[in-house]
Order: sequence, then structure tokens, then C-alpha cells
Amino acid sequence: MSPENLDAYSQIFTTACDALLDGLTDALLLCDEHGAICYANVAAKEMFVGRELMGRVPQDLFPDSRFMQMIETCRSSGTSISKRLVLPQQLSPLGAKEHRGDNCWLVELAMLPAQAHPMARLRIMLRDLTAEHQSEQVRKDFVANASHELRTPLAIIQGYLENLLENGGLRDVTQAQRFLHIMDKHTERVVRIIDDMLMISRLESGEVALLRQEPFDFHSCVNDVIERLEHMIHSQQAIINTDGVDKKTVINGDRFYWTQVMFNLVENALKQNPKTGLVITLSASVTDGIATIAVADNGIGIPLAHLPFIFKRFYRVDTNHTNSSIKGTGLGLSIVKRAIEAHGGDISVTSAPRRETKFTIVVPAWKAISFLDEVINRRIQ
Repeated sequence: MSPENLDAYSQIFTTACDALLDGLTDALLLCDEHGAICYANVAAKEMFVGRELMGRVPQDLFPDSRFMQMIETCRSSGTSISKRLVLPQQLSPLGAKEHRGDNCWLVELAMLPAQAHPMARLRIMLRDLTAEHQSEQVRKDFVANASHELRTPLAIIQGYLENLLENGGLRDVTQAQRFLHIMDKHTERVVRIIDDMLMISRLESGEVALLRQEPFDFHSCVNDVIERLEHMIHSQQAIINTDGVDKKTVINGDRFYWTQVMFNLVENALKQNPKTGLVITLSASVTDGIATIAVADNGIGIPLAHLPFIFKRFYRVDTNHTNSSIKGTGLGLSIVKRAIEAHGGDISVTSAPRRETKFTIVVPAWKAISFLDEVINRRIQ
């Protein structure tokens, strides 16, 4: 084969290899014998867009001591290394583009034989596992928190059962009834936690695609919620103002989940403000194709520092003002947020302590229609 043909085939082979490496979804970097980067595939260039790669050492891009140690070990031993690294946001290889907090990367290193590439001696592959890592952390936190939330009431129930089963425990009828009443309350709490966990699971497992999208009268939904909470409202002498709920408002969605949304929001206001005299104001209307629903109260409010976290699972605001011996599940507002998002909507909250705490729900136009339009459409059909 002539030198010209050899050069041509070599060029074709190099082009084919580059195309193959550029097809990888993982970032690939090759370093020369001096440790400087001599090749980067398309994925690497996109990952480090705006930053010069050629001639730089990889530690400039991935400033973590464990990564540097991996490179030294790979070079000295000649063995391949694969390791998962979790980094704080400031050490992410994405630099200023990183806004996800803790980030996770799979790093694979391997030495290359001299005949594999005319310049490269070290191969580095980076795979972004942040989404998978964060999802795994959410699952772990959920299991840990759920276990803790269930353990407390079950331990209380077990303790009172042991007292009842002791010699003569059932002879004192008054005390036995008191124990049974306490056990019943904590049993209700266990059931509520399990029900809320199942609802969260359904909303996050893809079952939202099976939501029953049907028009329903939102005013009647509100009335159902108030009826369910009537005893709690009466015992706290709270006032529920529904004058702002437009009776013409019709929501196109799954009434079961919307009822749960409104129930959780109203119940949350009552639980957080057990003192008498609370006023809860509900409103709902459709304007310019947008449905706006709000639940406001004049209670103690939510401290500003807590507002970004109140929709997180099992998150509770420690207000130290409730005398209730049975706490909420810590899942109610998480269910609210996920149910609304499943309907294509959004929820926000503002709070001015002792003046107004307000949850506002906005549903896109295609999810809300006016009652008058519904009647007209039915007559036309």
C-alpha cells in the first residue's frame, strides 16, 4: 500500500473513530503523557461549553481531591478505575451552570496503550447521575421519615396495650376507656399517614395519566369539604367565608383530587390555628381563561424562612402554638402541590403573620371553563 493510500485510510479511520466517540452520551476526555487534554468528544464540549479544553489538565475542570487521587492511582497502577462521586454544588464540573445543589458523577479512568492513539495515554469518561442520585435520596428520605412517623403512634398504642393487659388493667373502667380513646386517636393517625403515603405514591408513579378529566361544579366541591370539617370548624368556632367562590366556576379535572386539595388546605389552616376566632376565606373565579382559587386565613401565619419548604414531604412548621396532641402527617401540602401539578396547575403561598396567610392556585385556561359556556355548549350540542 502506497504512503498516499495509507494516509487516506488513516484519515478515514480517524474520522470514523471521531464520529463514534461523538455519538457517546457520556463526556469523553483523552489526556496526553503530560496530563493535558488532547481530545474531547461532543458531549464533553457541550458539558464544558464556554471553557477551553485543549491543553488544560482535567483537574481544572473537576476540582475535587478524590478525582485527582483517582488519576494518580490510575497512572501509577495502570488499572482501570470506576467510582461514583457526590459533590457539593461549588465543586461541580458544570461550574456556574450548576444549580441543583449536591450533584453526582460516575467517573471512569483507564490507561491507553501506546498503539491506541498517537497522543492520548489516559481516558476519562464522565456521566451525570445527579437526577438518579437525587431521586434515590428522595426515596431514602421518604422511607426514613415514613418509618419515623409510623413508629411514634405505634409505640404509644403498644404502651397503652401493655398497661391494659397487665393484671387488673381492665378492671378500672374509667382508666381503660381513657387508654382506649388515646389508642383510637393514634390508630386514626396511623391510618391517615398510610392513606396519605398511598396518595403521594399514586401521584408520583404515573397514575396521574389516569385522572378522570370531567367538568364539575367547584362550589359544590367546596361545600363538601366544609361539611366534612364541620365538627372541627364548630369546635374551634371558626368562620368559613365562601362569598368569593363564584358559583359559575367549573373545573375540568378529577373531583376526588380537587376535594382532597381543598380539604387539606382548609384542615391545615384549622390545625395550625386551634384558637377560636379564625376566619378562613375561600375564593374561586375564572378570568381570561384562567381559574384562580385561593384559601386565606387570618391566623398566626408561616415564618418567612419556612415558606420555601412547606410543600416538602413530612416538613412541619414548628410554631409552638398548638395544644393538639395529635400532629398532622406532614404530607398534606405535598399532596396538594402534586395533585395541582397533575392537573397542569401551580400553587404559591404568601404569609403576613397574624394578618393573612394565602395559598393561591392557578389552573391553565384549558383546564378551566365558565359554567355559562358549559351550559351554552350543551344547548348547542
